[in-house]
Amino acid sequence: MREDGVRMLDRARGGAGYDGDPGAFRTRFPREYSMKRPALYVVVGVAMPIVGLLCGCCSPRAASETPALPTGETPMQLGNFSVSLSVKDLKTSVAFYEKLGFRPVGGDGKAYSIMQNQTSTIGLFQGMFTGNLLTFNPGWDRACSTLPAFDDVRDIQRTLTREGITLTSTVEEASTGPASITLTDPDGNVILIDQHVPRPGKTRSMP
Repeated sequence: MREDGVRMLDRARGGAGYDGDPGAFRTRFPREYSMKRPALYVVVGVAMPIVGLLCGCCSPRAASETPALPTGETPMQLGNFSVSLSVKDLKTSVAFYEKLGFRPVGGDGKAYSIMQNQTSTIGLFQGMFTGNLLTFNPGWDRACSTLPAFDDVRDIQRTLTREGITLTSTVEEASTGPASITLTDPDGNVILIDQHVPRPGKTRSMP
């Protein structure tokens, strides 16, 4: 259904030379389209704004262009992001994601494997948890190198609690070593904020 709509949209915008005259569809489209032109107009009318919206969202943006923030606010720094997937058979899943261009960059190869392509990171975990997780690693960059400054997980916990977000697991505020917290978004997706490095010597002022 979606493919038919796209093909019809392409013909309406290009090959069919549609100029706003309903008669153009009757003379230039096959009979089955002209017989169903009300549905066709709905498809084109709905698809045109969607295509425009997608083109706008996918337009290249200059590196210096970042979303504006209210005066005095700074974004929370959650570190490296990855998707952690619970898999049935690690070897089978690794082979699958290798076909998508991912390559192992970490893990033990038995219970879990961390994989990356040019821009994304995924973790494959066998028998370690159920369901999938959105994972953030404060203090780490994409190469798992420690950042010189970052938001400590304890400070993140304090900020989220102040914002009224309920955490499903927490960390002891007085601790200083690696620690993690978990929370669930409004749609039931589990988020793991997992810090593998100690609290930074110099903490950043958070909003």
